[in-house]
Amino acid sequence: MKKLSMACYILRNAKTYTSASSLKMIYAFFHSAMSYGIIFWGNSSYSSIIFRIQKKAIRIMDGCGNRVSCRNLIKKLQILPLSSQYMLSLLISVVQNVNLFLTNNENHNTDTRQRNNLYLPQANLTIYQKGAYYSGIKIFNNLPLEIKIVIGNQKKFKIALKKCLYTYSFYSVDEYLSHS
Repeated sequence: MKKLSMACYILRNAKTYTSASSLKMIYAFFHSAMSYGIIFWGNSSYSSIIFRIQKKAIRIMDGCGNRVSCRNLIKKLQILPLSSQYMLSLLISVVQNVNLFLTNNENHNTDTRQRNNLYLPQANLTIYQKGAYYSGIKIFNNLPLEIKIVIGNQKKFKIALKKCLYTYSFYSVDEYLSHS
């Protein structure tokens, strides 16, 4: 959080002297610090604090006040909100390691509509449900079909996924899950 606050400070001070494209390059430092290890901490309680800092940085870049909604600013600047960045990183990891997951078809022999979804094991512990493995399966299974069908081509998958996440810019994983 210290690096993120420092990046906000740099953005605030550089705002008066630099162009919007230079601010976007400074934001790249913020984004790099925010994204480091996001697969493991992106669904934790700290993510709400970091998301507030991200919104602060976006408002600084656009020169808006503290009470202005960031939803349109995020789309305008083409920046993924923290939760969307978490889902992007997590889903890319799932696709790269798809051989580590079972499909519903492999788990049982019945042909169902969900046969190509990843098998979601039963879990009662919240700590397991918030983990990368379980969350990755849950988020992947809620992807639109047009994104799931390009899973074999990682480049096309990443492009389609980014397009979806930029379009909707989800503020939370729950918002994404209820949207699908």
